[in-house]
Amino acid sequence: MEKLSDTYALKGGVEIPCVGYGTWQTPDGETAAASVAEAIKVGYRLIDTAACYGNEQGVGEGIRRGMAEAGVRREELFVTSKVWNTERGYDKTLAAFEKTMADLKLDYLDLYLIHWPASAHQFDNWEEINLETWRAMCELQRAGRVRSIGVSNFKPHHLRALMETDIVPAVNQIEHHPGFCQKETVAFCREQGILVEAWSPLGTGAVLRNEKLQQMAAGYHASVAQLILRWCLQEKIVPLPKSVTPSRIAENADIFGFELSGKDCATIDAMPYFAGTALDPDAIDF
Repeated sequence: MEKLSDTYALKGGVEIPCVGYGTWQTPDGETAAASVAEAIKVGYRLIDTAACYGNEQGVGEGIRRGMAEAGVRREELFVTSKVWNTERGYDKTLAAFEKTMADLKLDYLDLYLIHWPASAHQFDNWEEINLETWRAMCELQRAGRVRSIGVSNFKPHHLRALMETDIVPAVNQIEHHPGFCQKETVAFCREQGILVEAWSPLGTGAVLRNEKLQQMAAGYHASVAQLILRWCLQEKIVPLPKSVTPSRIAENADIFGFELSGKDCATIDAMPYFAGTALDPDAIDF
């Protein structure tokens, strides 16, 4: 991978950029619109949002503004959104998708994800709920409304039933950063040919304050953010860094001019938990 627009091939042949621009916690309106437009101008081609972020209207405006200002066609972008937990199930998922499309003002999505799995601690019929949600996702893909479908925050036991369907998940977007690598889930996804995306790759910012990582980054004449995003890249995991600051949006994109040693990658892999949310889909109450 040599630039932001370089891609991995998903199941079914859809190409996904190797680094994305995340919008979790980005306020709707002008903040979302300006930051997404800036990201597109910098060179990001993967834009990630979700219904529950409450910013799809601003993100959609940013996409239109960014395309106009950067001279980018819609086909050059890869736009992702997600169906929220309250909208699981066949009919609700289809309705939620229509709301997302109306807010984004787009004709199609490149990727649509189930945001969180239904789990046994909340539902006796959790597997059936996930399968009904997935049935709606499959219909959207077959109808050409979505180019590819996947999941987010799914562990292996949540994924197994979906692996028995006609269309299997192409992506699993999980929290992944130093100290919280979710190695079992990553290994399962790799075995099944499911691409892993990393939300909160900087541990909601806490990773940036780690002294060990600061010292390591200095050795590469890089920021800690660049170090960790490069680590994700070398792990063949698609990072989704988020910033609304133009200088940091650009800095997070500048990760192609150096390479981490195997020793440093192993050190990062082995770090104990120290940052992020560590939310467990088998324990959440939302």
